[in-house]
Amino acid sequence: MGTPQAGGAAPSGGDMLMQFVPLILMFAIFWFLLIRPQQKRAKAHKQMLAELKRGDHVMTSSGLIGRIMEISEEEVVIECGDAKLRMSRGAIGGLIGKSAEKAEAKAEEKK
Repeated sequence: MGTPQAGGAAPSGGDMLMQFVPLILMFAIFWFLLIRPQQKRAKAHKQMLAELKRGDHVMTSSGLIGRIMEISEEEVVIECGDAKLRMSRGAIGGLIGKSAEKAEAKAEEKK
């Protein structure tokens, strides 16, 4: 009774690898459904910020809508009604109106 039973063998390397297959598949699905689209959106936003020019109609991430009056590498000055607002270039959420349509047409030409 004090002797151990030798009934089960140690699991082989193939069995251990098969245990990781579902984990690897879940990571792959996670990558294609969440991470990759987020990277594409970030790349498109960065490209949009690089292509901003004076006169573009934009909406900021806080919802303000205005027209770009001045633009530098770090900051933009937006005319919003009678006020001129100086803000970070990264605060621009997107183009609106005709500016957005032109940007979409340009993106379609590149494809």
